[in-house]
Amino acid sequence: MPWKETCAMDEKVQMISDLLKREHNITEIGEHYQVSRKTVYKWLERFREGGIEALKEASCAPYRHPNATAPEIVSQIIEAKLRHHYWGPKKVVVFLKRQYPEQRWPAVSTAQSILNKEGLVKTRKARRHTPPYSQPFQTCQKPNDSWSIDYKGQFRTGDGKLCYPLTITDNYSRYLLTCRGLRHPNHEDTQPWLERAFREYGLPLAIKSDNGTPFASTGLGGLSRIAVWLIKLQIIPERIELAHPEQNGRHERMHRSLKEAVCTPPRSCLAKQQSAFNHFRPEYNEERPHEALDMKTPASVYHPSRRIYPSKLRPVEYDSWMAIRRVVPSGGIMWRNNYIYVSQALAGEPVGLKQITETTWELWFSSYLLGMIDEKTNKVSPMSPV
Repeated sequence: MPWKETCAMDEKVQMISDLLKREHNITEIGEHYQVSRKTVYKWLERFREGGIEALKEASCAPYRHPNATAPEIVSQIIEAKLRHHYWGPKKVVVFLKRQYPEQRWPAVSTAQSILNKEGLVKTRKARRHTPPYSQPFQTCQKPNDSWSIDYKGQFRTGDGKLCYPLTITDNYSRYLLTCRGLRHPNHEDTQPWLERAFREYGLPLAIKSDNGTPFASTGLGGLSRIAVWLIKLQIIPERIELAHPEQNGRHERMHRSLKEAVCTPPRSCLAKQQSAFNHFRPEYNEERPHEALDMKTPASVYHPSRRIYPSKLRPVEYDSWMAIRRVVPSGGIMWRNNYIYVSQALAGEPVGLKQITETTWELWFSSYLLGMIDEKTNKVSPMSPV
């Protein structure tokens, strides 16, 4: 009878028992159990050397493998992963190659296998990726062409108080310029940190944000006080479409890394949370390889802007043939003996009017087109910025 997969050990024990009874010879035993004489001799010899335990199946794997990863290499891969727990195997291998270029490191697939065995690889659900929205990135050809600013989703620290992380990145190099935990996402708390970034890194050509406060408003042109300040600094305030965070995908991807690294779980208080942010920034900028940068670090690609933050804002100027009106504290202008509301964010600022037809005028703030004034209705129709 042939071996049974589920009771092969029982069959071998019975065969040895029949041999020891000496009622049948080797040939008859082999025919009964439908195995060769060589197999009968093999198991009889194993029984004599080690008893019943020796009849168990032994591993066929070689004792040594010439291509096996050295234990010290395995330890370094695991240690690097534990230090940067939110990195994948690809980033771990690139990081180790950069740190120890004289060492020969295994392939990414091997590193993934090592980390899998240790339970250090987190399986992610497959994501459907939205096709890239190219419009905001058309002029992003070098550092400081475009920055992104946002408040990562608020959360409560261990003391129960809210933390709003203000983040600013350079869209070309992915360099994290600012990461600051604040109590409130308002103008008064935001502008000083944005100004600090300008003093340290210079001025970008444009800054991209969402449509929320304090970066935008529901007023004419979506202008907020921060947007007005940016325009006076000759920075274009770009806004993504409502409910389309993928248009700021580079910044959102950084937020995911930030959340995994230092926000899950939150720290016990804002001071300790800020300490975690301060530790994250140099690691993200100077150590973490970035796939979109051919595994370079953001710090190796970024350089400050040549546009220096001015000590004093220059007044907004218009062409001589434009009509100039100053926005009153209530947010409107007087035009042809009529009061026309413009925007509270522009209170105290001069706006320019450019005649298009006998009764219609374009309304500008610096180089930012706000809308069209119709003298028949004395109202401003919103326009998209140019």
